[in-house]
Amino acid sequence: MAPTVLVLTVLCLQIFVTFQSLVREPSPALDQRTRTFTKREVRGASVKPARYSRDVSSHRDVPLCITSVTVTSEEYAKLQSNTHYFAFTTDDGTSITLAWIGDGTGIILALTIYSIPFSIWNFGSSSRLYRSEDYGKTFIEISSTIRNSFIRKDLGIMAGPGNSKRVILAADISEGTEKGGKIYTSVDAAEDFTAIDLPFHLGMKIIFHPTNENYLLTKSIDSSLWVSQDFGMNWKRIHESVYTVSWGPGNVIFFATHPNGTVDINGRGELHLKRTEDFGKTFHIVLYNVYNFGHSEHFLFASVVTDRGHPRKVFVSTDEGDTWGEAQLPPVTHDQFYSVLASDEEMIFMHVDEPGDNGFGTMYTSGDTGVLYSKSLENHWFDDKRGVSDFTNITSLRGVYITNILTKDGSIQSVITYDAGGTWSSLNPPSGSSCNTDECNLHIYGEYSMLQFPNVPMPPLTDVNAVGIIIAHGYVGNAIANVNPDVYVSDDGGYTWIKSLEGPHHYAILDSGGLIVAVEASSDKTVHTLKFSTDEGQCWTVYPFTNTSFMFSGLASEPGTKSMNVSIWGYTVAEDSSTTWVTYTVDFKELLTKECDDNDYVTWLAHSTNTESDTDGCILGYKENFQRLKKSSVCINGRDYVIDKVGQACKCTKSDYLCDFGYYRQENSTNCVREPDLKADDIEFCLQGNEETLKTDGYRKIPGDKCEEGFVPSRKEYFKALCKSTASDKSYDSATTAMIIICTLLMTVIMILGFVMILRKYICGNRTFVYRYSALQQNADDRCITDGLDNVSAEPRGPYHDDSDEDLIE
Repeated sequence: MAPTVLVLTVLCLQIFVTFQSLVREPSPALDQRTRTFTKREVRGASVKPARYSRDVSSHRDVPLCITSVTVTSEEYAKLQSNTHYFAFTTDDGTSITLAWIGDGTGIILALTIYSIPFSIWNFGSSSRLYRSEDYGKTFIEISSTIRNSFIRKDLGIMAGPGNSKRVILAADISEGTEKGGKIYTSVDAAEDFTAIDLPFHLGMKIIFHPTNENYLLTKSIDSSLWVSQDFGMNWKRIHESVYTVSWGPGNVIFFATHPNGTVDINGRGELHLKRTEDFGKTFHIVLYNVYNFGHSEHFLFASVVTDRGHPRKVFVSTDEGDTWGEAQLPPVTHDQFYSVLASDEEMIFMHVDEPGDNGFGTMYTSGDTGVLYSKSLENHWFDDKRGVSDFTNITSLRGVYITNILTKDGSIQSVITYDAGGTWSSLNPPSGSSCNTDECNLHIYGEYSMLQFPNVPMPPLTDVNAVGIIIAHGYVGNAIANVNPDVYVSDDGGYTWIKSLEGPHHYAILDSGGLIVAVEASSDKTVHTLKFSTDEGQCWTVYPFTNTSFMFSGLASEPGTKSMNVSIWGYTVAEDSSTTWVTYTVDFKELLTKECDDNDYVTWLAHSTNTESDTDGCILGYKENFQRLKKSSVCINGRDYVIDKVGQACKCTKSDYLCDFGYYRQENSTNCVREPDLKADDIEFCLQGNEETLKTDGYRKIPGDKCEEGFVPSRKEYFKALCKSTASDKSYDSATTAMIIICTLLMTVIMILGFVMILRKYICGNRTFVYRYSALQQNADDRCITDGLDNVSAEPRGPYHDDSDEDLIE
């Protein structure tokens, strides 16, 4: 048994290392406060070839609007005087991590780390810490404030959320020679640090409380759960054998733990989901037999093994675990998974993997309880090994999402929804595009596509402050193709597109969409020019910011698109092959000096199709008029810019409804028809411990839809009785049942020794067995078990997916 455990442990470690090596840098499209660049990064390694159909279409005839000359001499002079070069001389760091501290403070921390390749020890490694107060134009080394300690690369810079000025750094302390680790904390944006010795070694990043700056949560390397109420000065261990953990509202902490006090790969499916509201003084088990869980602003999710050896199911709570409802979704087996793609206060986008290693699944959308789901999209393309997809929430316009599907012929095609998953359609190609195929649409490369196609440097970029703007790499044809993609821009939330830049680029949105910047992406040549646009990507101006050759690593700007500064990061290579990190920070405030006034804005009706109908612009039962910057206006929105919008409710139509549970929408129709398998008029389901009966015409209003009057179908839910059992009911697991049986048999053997052989024959003949549930033990019923549970072993029948349900929102 011991050699088997050792082999499995080594294999698991290898899988973990492989998985970690494939984790991508956090997407700039998200509100990430940290970015990491690495020298001589080789992109696309260990990535399997993508599945795609050959596309013979051609769309290179669409004219671009990039000026054939550089900026004027006056513009060049202004930009040059506001282009700031900084070199991290004498620093041999192989990677650099940036962290923005607070909003609008201009404070950036830069952590360089030199590590010996392929070494599992930190012998010869070093790190340096720098601080900038002017958005990265200059840096000062502050390593002495943390006693020149070596900082753990895997934990990096832990910056507080929002406008917090709090920072935590974790020193790299040997786990074998020291009882605990060491952290450095700062409450003043890294002006000063306090050294704190920990009574444990960190096993994960420290989790900041979303609203209370003093509350911290983390796990140690021995899987114990620790909490601090004074920003790390003092720590309390509140539980052992913890798998996953999450903050809840207020002082609530959720965590999953094994009842036997163990942490291993076989324990999932037997976990207890616990809740504490007093920092570990008392606990309450809110759910049993948990495989994994996640928490979002409104929903608490958990995948549960309701019966040993049976597929997992999803349970959802909207009252922090007091009551649960079983999500009306297809159950999944050990080689499948659930993934929450997006969630807000009103609905959930859930991906359910299809059986087999197919690389696709079905997307469902929920109601406001998170229990009733409707099928939204089939053949949704999803990486079932790394847990990523091309699903993109277009935050710049309400109700818009883009993703990719896998077609029957193996090609990848993009689809978009404007009504939060109610209907999906192909993306319209830019005007003037031509294809040599029957189907001619725009296809977008997302996060998953970046893994499949290494020549895509960035995912789609969108931000709530830049209304309607989407910047993305795409290709016009019948499907995604393995070519150098171009950059496409939409200014109306994805209804129309223009081809904005030829070839792949890095890009960033500044000044709430009033300014867009881009740098051409190339892994085999240096960069010298920065492109910028003041008309949402229609025309570009080229600015040669340097004559010095350096290797480009990436663009970086403050999260939130409010800044007027952008930094171009890279490194120089000397004749002796030594490298130096360098950055060029361009400040556009001197170029764009005019403050925008009322005359610079125009009223724009979102989702408009330019019809005279009363429903024009109505999406999710609501229409919104925005004040948007005119494309001809060259001015500054400013950091204090607030989106100006006026909305009104629309009359309800069938488009404001999803098909109810047990119904589906016919192709090219707004009508919902009953599923063939649904025979009864009334639908029964379990909701938060109550057995409910649903009487419906087949329509359920889309969560978040604000329509009034108009089409109002009949829909009623009736309480019938208490459910016979729920996942939160405590039940004996198979191990407990096995113990009872074994004890009974032993007593029988002692009392009636003469019948032992008869009993063994009877039991084996009828294939009686007991076993502990494990995804790695699928063939336990192939023999009669007489030697106890610990000796049960069998080879898995298929690939084990250890990351199943890992994507539940935390």
